[in-house]
Amino acid sequence: MIRKIVRRLPGRGWLMLACLFGLIVVADDRLFGLSKLADQRGGDLMLKLDAARRPVSDRVVIVDIDQRSLELMNEMAGSWPWPRSVHGELIDHIAAQKPRGIAFDILFNEPDVYRPEHDAAFAEAVERNRNVWLAMTLNADGDGAWVSKMPASVGAKALASPPKDARVPLMMPLVVGTHPNAMRGGLINFTSDSDGVGRHHTLFRDRNGWRFASMAARMMADLGRPLPPQERVLLNWRRGWTHVSYADVYLDSLRAQRQRPPGEFKDKIVLVGTSAPGLLDLRVTPLDSTYPGVEILATAIDNLDRGDWLREVPRSSMVPLALALIALIAIGLARNVSANRLGYALLAVTVIVIAASWAALVGGTFVPVFAPLAFGWAFYLTASALAYLDERTQRLRTSGMFKRFLDPRVVADLIESGDIDYRGSAESRDVTVMFSDIRGFTALSEVARAEDVVTLLNSYFSKQVEVIFRHGGTLDKFIGDAIMAFWGAPVAHADHARLAVAAALDMSTALNEMRGQLGELGAELEIGIGIHTGRAVVGFIGSSDRLDYTIIGDTVNLASRIEGMTKGIARVLVSEAVRDAVGDAYDWRDCGSHHVKGREMPVRLFEPVSKGDSVLEEGRVR
Repeated sequence: MIRKIVRRLPGRGWLMLACLFGLIVVADDRLFGLSKLADQRGGDLMLKLDAARRPVSDRVVIVDIDQRSLELMNEMAGSWPWPRSVHGELIDHIAAQKPRGIAFDILFNEPDVYRPEHDAAFAEAVERNRNVWLAMTLNADGDGAWVSKMPASVGAKALASPPKDARVPLMMPLVVGTHPNAMRGGLINFTSDSDGVGRHHTLFRDRNGWRFASMAARMMADLGRPLPPQERVLLNWRRGWTHVSYADVYLDSLRAQRQRPPGEFKDKIVLVGTSAPGLLDLRVTPLDSTYPGVEILATAIDNLDRGDWLREVPRSSMVPLALALIALIAIGLARNVSANRLGYALLAVTVIVIAASWAALVGGTFVPVFAPLAFGWAFYLTASALAYLDERTQRLRTSGMFKRFLDPRVVADLIESGDIDYRGSAESRDVTVMFSDIRGFTALSEVARAEDVVTLLNSYFSKQVEVIFRHGGTLDKFIGDAIMAFWGAPVAHADHARLAVAAALDMSTALNEMRGQLGELGAELEIGIGIHTGRAVVGFIGSSDRLDYTIIGDTVNLASRIEGMTKGIARVLVSEAVRDAVGDAYDWRDCGSHHVKGREMPVRLFEPVSKGDSVLEEGRVR
């Protein structure tokens, strides 16, 4: 259907196709969101490149439970999970250096029933250090605990009129349950977008009329930092983080003579988490498909602390860009701008738009430009494909038509080179027209069998058309036993008159050769050829269902009249206009002036003779 629209309405068709694409753009923005994937994938590349230029944070340090720590601590603390008192000792050691805060990206929701004294030691360490926060998660389903019975340190905030008996599936740090004031913390739930990639950080989650803050938001609020009003923010990634091995810090705390710098955690935010593959805290992010979860939390805390999270331009605000690209391409196609030029222009626009979005990203704003660019390229490729298919159909159609008039071996080259404009309308051109007719054909048809007459005609036409094609002529049509041909169109030739005369003389020679091959029926075959040159209208002429490449005008009529006057004068006659156009290429016998039907002035006719073929008789002129 689309090809039909484009083919029948070349200009308006492109605009209608653009409107269709415009509706798709709006529907995708309002209903489907399929183009979001383009923004996500393109945006991921931009975020990764931007992260590479951003240095390691000087505010956040990660105490990493890495593979080395698991191995070094095995002899002292056993296999993972270690006794919680180990973490309590670490808290006291780090707290002595006066950090801004210590946060654990580790869940402590299951008490150690075999070593409760270690849990108690950990709880006491958390309670006496007021700048320690523990991790919690909010499950998707389940009854959970009554919010009314949760310690105030959990930080649950009531929304408008929450149910009195609300229960929330919150996994709290029950290890410190004996010390309610130690249950400070926030959510560490991973926030993934529709494609499973984590790009955002959710500041709070609402459940059953209660709001629970994320770990990063809770820490920043407790530290007096302003928070954004929205539910989530787009993370502004860094190329790396300062990692300190957990084992190195803990073992150093046991030494009488410390080997590590005494103030390495002063005024820092310390995150205790893991990057060990065996502990399975790896997530998909724009930077990596196995990105440590603790570094995601570090990014969120660093962004909120600095206030440099990425501001997002809404995707819906980019719809005008997509519509503008589609409209500009459609206008270009409607004005017959070549697909290559439009492609280069679209490429330039793409580069400019991406460069502008990069500049905005460096400035702290993420602009989702890849979906509108994808729509622009989709429209361009679709329109280019339709244009190619339509052009190919036209070429095949034109090729089929011109093979009836021209040598099939040259038709494809002529169309490819543009010498034949298969989309153009009829036009007035200087041409040379030839009519060739078999004399006495009617009488011949009456005495011979129809089958023999058809065989004779087919053989005659084949030989004569071959000569016409060899001299660059265009076969217009067969009119009974007559042949109509012309020169100068569709391919313009400066010497079209000379080519027509040369063809006429070779057709005469070919007839003499054919007589001996056509048997008794063709022994007396004779023809007359008339040629005239002048202006005529040439092109595809006819109805919408049937077009012929033909020629009309007074030049055609006079050529036909001249052919009718050949009998008794010469086999080949040309007008004075042809003689003047050809010049000295041939000798000419002046056949005098003759009155032609439909013309007031007499027409002077000449017989062309190849130079050297015979001696000019009296009455011949040059």
